[in-house]
Amino acid sequence: MDQHLGEYLGIEGDWSLDTDDPGMIDVVSPHTEQVIARVAAGGPADVDAAVTMARAAVGDWGRTAPDERITMVRRLAELYGRRSGDMAQLISAEMGAPITFAHRAHVGLPALMMSAFCDLAETYRWQETRAGYFGADVHVRNEPVGVVAAVVPWNMPQFLIVAKLVPALLAGCAVVLKPAPESPLDALLLAEMTAQIGLPDGVVTVVPGDAAVGASLVGHHDVDKVSFTGSTVAGRAVAAACAANLTEVSLELGGKSAAIILDDADTETVAAGVCSASLSNSGQICNALTRILVPAAREQEFVDALAARMESLVVGDPADPATELGPLVSRRQQQRVRDYIEIGLREGARQVVGGTELPDGVDGGWYVRPTLFAGADNSMRISREEIFGPVLTVIPYRDEDDAVAIANDSDYGLAGSVWTADSERGVSIAERVHTGTFGVNQGYTMDPFAPFGGVKSSGYGRELGREGLAGYLHTKSIAVASQGRK
Repeated sequence: MDQHLGEYLGIEGDWSLDTDDPGMIDVVSPHTEQVIARVAAGGPADVDAAVTMARAAVGDWGRTAPDERITMVRRLAELYGRRSGDMAQLISAEMGAPITFAHRAHVGLPALMMSAFCDLAETYRWQETRAGYFGADVHVRNEPVGVVAAVVPWNMPQFLIVAKLVPALLAGCAVVLKPAPESPLDALLLAEMTAQIGLPDGVVTVVPGDAAVGASLVGHHDVDKVSFTGSTVAGRAVAAACAANLTEVSLELGGKSAAIILDDADTETVAAGVCSASLSNSGQICNALTRILVPAAREQEFVDALAARMESLVVGDPADPATELGPLVSRRQQQRVRDYIEIGLREGARQVVGGTELPDGVDGGWYVRPTLFAGADNSMRISREEIFGPVLTVIPYRDEDDAVAIANDSDYGLAGSVWTADSERGVSIAERVHTGTFGVNQGYTMDPFAPFGGVKSSGYGRELGREGLAGYLHTKSIAVASQGRK
């Protein structure tokens, strides 16, 4: 694997910047805790250079016909498909995703999104002429925002990059991408692909680096829009930096999503579905269902089913196709999750399965046992704060109104779900929960045609769907007086 990764360490191209005296980012395997790659880190001067390149490129690129941009992105999607195996291995190695999940979700979903966005762009109304109220014709045009700063975290790196990069490219924008220091390799491989398909110089630039590099980028005076995915704490800082320059910004932040289990739901269906929606990627997903709301009369039944499902999960080497749960991305993240397990115990919740020890059969790496708490209430920190690991909390409720009240009693509003034998009943519950997305008898599926985003402390703005494309466009109105009018 190290030799394979090494193929990408010295990638050269106009999308990448050379620093005079670069620091280095050590990319560490969460499974072996060994350095598997070293990547040059950018700095403020690199951010300036990247934004300057993007500004120079966006004029010509933004004036190309939408059909030309669609053709270019379809070319990228084709190449992406051919390199999907390489991409999945990189992601699995750098952030610990099980290789099967890496193929299916980390790479499979972005590949689908590329094609879906092209389909949307082909039917998008880029301009139209309207009859104005005062009699003059009004031409309404959708034009590129300009230079986009895209800042992404490590948990679903390709999905989050593609959700920003592809609609921005289709809109005619130039993009400066700042990947997380834990996962720069997949971003560099994608950038290599953009160079191979002939994308003009400066349209896509990658600047790996730490939080200081991200701050330099989002606060840059010549950036037209910032698209940020990350924690709520960081999102507030990004919003403040953008406000100083009146820079447009969209924020996809944290979540503490509730799964409402109604009294007619099937136990095994719920256990399988909730565990899949909550524990994939070792729970490192912003829309994971981590508060499991169950009817008090059936609490033990659902706790037992969830516990059995969690104990059956195969935890181990992410390179093994049989592995269902890999390690967390870093020692710091491992310790954070362990700290929350201790907090739950101190708060009086009952640990049903899991704990702070390494899983059985694992003697190293940044692993955490899948952990289930019962006997909890919605006031506990484990019920209110985003843990970002394989930790679920079961909370009993009295009736439907109580369940909806508990689901809404959160600072977050990203996602949620309801589980029931009656879909209409489920939709009525979904309409009452204050979130940006919701699933009925499923965790929220990231459908590329459907807008995704949150409310409250989960951020604002939408990605995916027509709304995701529109987020990288400005609307311009041109009023044309009738000829001969005095």
